[in-house]
Amino acid sequence: MNRFIAPILLALILSACGLQPLYSGGSKGAVATTLGSVSVATIEGKSGWLMRNALTDRLGAQDSNAAQFRLVVTLDDRIEGFGVRADDTVTRERRTLRARYQLISVATGETVLDATAGSDAGIDVAGSEYATIAGENSALENLTQKVADQIVTRLSIYARGE
Repeated sequence: MNRFIAPILLALILSACGLQPLYSGGSKGAVATTLGSVSVATIEGKSGWLMRNALTDRLGAQDSNAAQFRLVVTLDDRIEGFGVRADDTVTRERRTLRARYQLISVATGETVLDATAGSDAGIDVAGSEYATIAGENSALENLTQKVADQIVTRLSIYARGE
């Protein structure tokens, strides 16, 4: 008898928890329409170009003239050596990408969301300078994707609560 009651109780408890899908309503839902109305301001540097492209792809903005929000992002991109041999050569680096982003209402000029996101990656320093630079560039590309995901997730949560 307990084998039948336990699943029924579990189903009742889970249905009462209040969880709802973030992207309910599909492309016509509140989150999708809000994200589609966000224009991304130009971001300086190579990391900025990568970040702006990643954000634009994820947001799916249709027309920047009809944007209700403007996303302003400031990046801090650093590479630090932390694996050091006895002869003071670096064997490992850490690339850190941090973003401070502000969602600004175009109509009022008010900042409606001000937050940060970030990630880091380890890079092996190879004997070849070319291989090290390629590793640093690859790390930057991966980090921009991760940070862009974090930003869009936070914007989605904001849009859901609006």
